Amino acid sequence: MLSLKIATIDMSDLDEDEYDDEDGCGIDCLTNQFSSSSLRDWTSNGYFDKLPYELIQLIISHLALPDLCRLAQTCKLLYQHCCDPLQYTYLSLQPYWATLTDASLEYLLPRCTLVQWLNLSWTGNRGFITTSGFSRLLKVCGSELVCLKLACGHFLNEACLEVIVEMCPTLQELNLSSCDKLPPPAFSHISKLCGLKRLVLYRTKIEQTALLSILNFCRELQHLNLGSCVLIEDYDLIAGVIGAKCKKLRSLDLWRCKNITEKGITELASGCPHLEELDLGWCPTLHSGTGCFTNLARKLPGLRKLFLTANRSVCDSDIEELAANCQHLQYLDILGTRLVSPQSLRKLLECCRELVLLDVSFCSQIDNRVVQELASRFPNVSIKKSFTQ
Repeated sequence: MLSLKIATIDMSDLDEDEYDDEDGCGIDCLTNQFSSSSLRDWTSNGYFDKLPYELIQLIISHLALPDLCRLAQTCKLLYQHCCDPLQYTYLSLQPYWATLTDASLEYLLPRCTLVQWLNLSWTGNRGFITTSGFSRLLKVCGSELVCLKLACGHFLNEACLEVIVEMCPTLQELNLSSCDKLPPPAFSHISKLCGLKRLVLYRTKIEQTALLSILNFCRELQHLNLGSCVLIEDYDLIAGVIGAKCKKLRSLDLWRCKNITEKGITELASGCPHLEELDLGWCPTLHSGTGCFTNLARKLPGLRKLFLTANRSVCDSDIEELAANCQHLQYLDILGTRLVSPQSLRKLLECCRELVLLDVSFCSQIDNRVVQELASRFPNVSIKKSFTQ
């Protein structure tokens, strides 16, 4: 860290009478004191030489990336501050996705040696970013990288995943959401990232074999998103392996899983007792009559977020089980069910004191009058209700 000489001002040298002069010359006298006692010790950087290095760093840390680049052109001192790698430990390039190119990445390379959190989501359209440009970036920052977000990355291919595995040994979070151009075989490389704690594969073309490999080797997973992964053939098998291998799992997104049944839900609930968030929205093969939702409520008392969106079989007994067993529930989405009555919702709201959001949109038994009544009784809960005309 650069050491700067801090000149001190002897306030005892200031004449009190001059400072309090009624003619208003106090400020002039104070300025003269600055000039005579201190400025002679300063360098050509003026008042900036009076500030600690860390304070200047803190001030410019509030600037956006383009502003940092502009500020770096003003003087040598600020160039040094703006190019300090400590300013780039958290680097989001997503806001500049439309114009980001290989040349942009090349310009940033000297500043990226300490990057720990990198967001390249949406970038690379029309060939602006190439595999070689991405590889050069990771060769510089990959060793320190903990989080890498590549959602909707247009440039991603199998070679890019190979580079990630090779250059990012300490990676804990990887987001490949909506990277639908990645070929299915490419995902098998992810299994080598054994330290992953969060993996987002929403709307990708991952196949069952690659996913099973990931689940077997990435035992530290705490957050997993498999929403709308349509090439998975047997979600019951996947849920069973998750229950057997991913004991630390805290959140799981299975939105639009096309074939998971009560068997998979039972194994999942038994094997992952620390689950706090579970999305089972739009899963057409789950039916309340099998006892799957009751089993969830009894096996996962730590549930905080549960999404049962568009499952029309959810009924009063399921809501009552949640009220009895999941006291820490904060979010519940039962959009579209016709079998839940106002009475069971009252019980839920009375028992789950931490609830902050309840979505009862398109629930035919819950009309506007009921919503208004519940909202008045439980003002801390946001009750969402959409109506069909």
